[in-house]
Amino acid sequence: MANWRKFILWFAQEHVDFRVQEFDSLVKMFGLQVRRLTEHTMKPFWLVEFRDTDTALQYASRSISLRAMFELYAHSNKLPEFHQRLRNHVTENWGTLAEYFRLESSFKIVVETYNKHFSQKEKVEKIESMDYLPIEGPVNLKNPQVEWWYIEFWGLNPTAVPPEPEEIMFGRLVANGQRHLIKELSLKQRKFIGNTSMDAQLSLLMANQAMVRDGDLVFDPFVGTGSLLVSAAKWGGYVLGADIDYMMVHARCRPSRITQKVREKDESIRANLKQYGCADRYMDVVVADFSNPVWDSRISFDSIITDLPLVI
Repeated sequence: MANWRKFILWFAQEHVDFRVQEFDSLVKMFGLQVRRLTEHTMKPFWLVEFRDTDTALQYASRSISLRAMFELYAHSNKLPEFHQRLRNHVTENWGTLAEYFRLESSFKIVVETYNKHFSQKEKVEKIESMDYLPIEGPVNLKNPQVEWWYIEFWGLNPTAVPPEPEEIMFGRLVANGQRHLIKELSLKQRKFIGNTSMDAQLSLLMANQAMVRDGDLVFDPFVGTGSLLVSAAKWGGYVLGADIDYMMVHARCRPSRITQKVREKDESIRANLKQYGCADRYMDVVVADFSNPVWDSRISFDSIITDLPLVI
């Protein structure tokens, strides 16, 4: 029988308004069993319970908002209580934790603070305050086999920092989110872009909210330069789009890059999909007025996602 396990979710402080929606969408898409223990969703650190570790890893495998996820060992808002809980957790769960404290397991301990700066000396003191942990392996700061994180959260208001941390947490790193895709799909290196091309992070978040999964048929009725198609295809969707702007769809509009005078012949939405290894998921794009649908009534889309045009 699976046991509920507690985790710390560390979120990036970007597009925070999408955080809850993305989380709920991924939970629904994968059918995950989860309990959210943190009430204030604007906090960068959430405490959650997943049904098991595999469930937690499923969530991390798609989240763009998530920076990293840690298995929770101890949590408190008072230092003495925190240390006692950490001691108790290691003692009570030694059977499952022993492998992470082995003599041959290299490790590092990271001290992370939010809304508070620690000097290197203060960070070392925090680490030394946990000298009761039965760590035996060698320190490896570049590529450790085990990472433990000590985290202090000092509130969200930089002008009214509390005298003591609001939360103190300690856990083992188990997974990173998928934020590497933001750089991988960056507009800076993309073949075909326009003045209104959506940034990679936002388009990935929208595709997650649309719960795009492998094999889905995804449509963008205001496709522009295809940013949403790129993200949907990256998640496994087969993509197609439409737009009334002939010049944009066929990449004949003026270049938006300052250093570029004319469009290259091979610029296109299809070229963008090919650039990211998703050419096999590109269906087509057409010039069409959204007010006059051109699709056969038998076509059924799994997802329709778009950035609505600004009407003045």
